[in-house]
Amino acid sequence: MTTESVISTTALTRRYDELVAVNALDLEVRRGLIFGLLGPNGAGKTTTIKMLTTLLPPTSGSALVAGFEISAKPREVRRRIGYVPQLVSADGGLTADENLMLSARLYRLPRAERRERIAAALEFMGLSSAADHLVRTYSGGMIRRLELAQAMLHRPTVLFLDEPTIGLDPLARRTVWERLQDLRVQWGTTVLITTHDMEEADVLCDELALMHQGRLAARGTPAELKAAIGPDATLDDVFAQVAGGTIEAGGSYRDVSRARRVARRLA
Repeated sequence: MTTESVISTTALTRRYDELVAVNALDLEVRRGLIFGLLGPNGAGKTTTIKMLTTLLPPTSGSALVAGFEISAKPREVRRRIGYVPQLVSADGGLTADENLMLSARLYRLPRAERRERIAAALEFMGLSSAADHLVRTYSGGMIRRLELAQAMLHRPTVLFLDEPTIGLDPLARRTVWERLQDLRVQWGTTVLITTHDMEEADVLCDELALMHQGRLAARGTPAELKAAIGPDATLDDVFAQVAGGTIEAGGSYRDVSRARRVARRLA
């Protein structure tokens, strides 16, 4: 892991019996980037994030996140990361303020700092006026911004986002993009996202890595990846070539069911 890298994997592998979900992944993510992890359903993106966030142990290989090895020092890794999964993680029966106070306690923020941190997070995410409203009354975009506020409350070195704008309308999606860019500028946060949205990958991400069948298939800036295909190529073209000529938008029954459930809850 170089001094510029905040994530570094070496032959990172995860097996499920005969299925190799992630196969000897070597990946470096430099500090301060918004880094996109792309690929068709089943490519290994979510499994990779789960390993990097210490939610899933690797079968073999290693990874450093924020300077700590994920298997040897999982607690140190967790102290330095934030994570927003695909599924809604905010409690709809609580207010935004109450959700953030719960997060502050879980992150063991000093009691004297909690109120100030929560107020700053609500203001940063544009939620101050709705702080005392139950989250079940929020729009999808507001829920995502609250989840970002929860994940950033302890000011992590790395923020992991698994399809952060799934189910959001275009305006809410761009608002989330703006907040992520602000986080990178204001605190130097490194952001790693998975997405199937090629516009999101093109507009938001500084660098991209494309996975296919558990392996790293291509990597570069959006411009570099498009230029490698042709002068008029889009990221859809890059994606299609990596995926073997077709974009696998369908996925398995579980993939489709989960995506629809998330979209319905965020809508």
